[in-house]
Amino acid sequence: MYFVLSKVLLFLLYPALWVLVLFVIALLLKNSKRKQHLFIGAIILFYVFSVPLFLNLFGHAWSVKPNTLRKNQVYSCAIILGGFSSVDKYGNGYFNSASDRFIEGVKLFNTGAAKNVLISGGNGNLIPGYFKEASWVKTQLLLFNVPDSNIVVESNSRNTIENAIYSKALLQKLGLKPPYLLVTSDFHMRRAKMIFEKEGVPVVPYPCDYTVTQNRNTWGDLIPDGGSFGGWNIYLKELVGYVVDKWK
Repeated sequence: MYFVLSKVLLFLLYPALWVLVLFVIALLLKNSKRKQHLFIGAIILFYVFSVPLFLNLFGHAWSVKPNTLRKNQVYSCAIILGGFSSVDKYGNGYFNSASDRFIEGVKLFNTGAAKNVLISGGNGNLIPGYFKEASWVKTQLLLFNVPDSNIVVESNSRNTIENAIYSKALLQKLGLKPPYLLVTSDFHMRRAKMIFEKEGVPVVPYPCDYTVTQNRNTWGDLIPDGGSFGGWNIYLKELVGYVVDKWK
């Protein structure tokens, strides 16, 4: 029920929707003073959520600082959270914009930082199909010469909480000792780390797939950019999810 409700209500977090609602209400109101206040409010909201500066500031504050991997330090496993691949209309998997998770996971294995790779992710769609992300990702790892014996597949989880629960069971079954490297997108790391540790899985954060710029802000970041709305959609979802999952 929680999974379904979270998917259905997700659209309520979109700032563009808030701006649109304010404009529509302002158009329908007859009171000129209230109409003016709502229009001003909508314009302010539009500016705040459309300029890259505010998104970058929030993104940097939200980020979890990665642990520096010491030379010759080897972890028993790198947990790579799904969400970096999708399925086309023919049922074939493909890498999406978050594929940096996959790249970093392969790098950790090939450089010897992690002895094994655990892919955690099933099908997070509200109406799931037959596609299982972790199972498909395993076929790609094999293409990158990661041995079958070093790949652990967890293909039942639908969200981060289930990622942690099912991964913990597999890791304990295989006798892989903690702590584990946790590989996921920068915007998702704070919530993912909290959930895994809450489930009793010691992890070392290894963020990647950075959404906001890692350079210094410039005057150009004060100019509205439609892409910022998409960034806020992601971060507000993570923020609300963090609060809910922390107290759930």
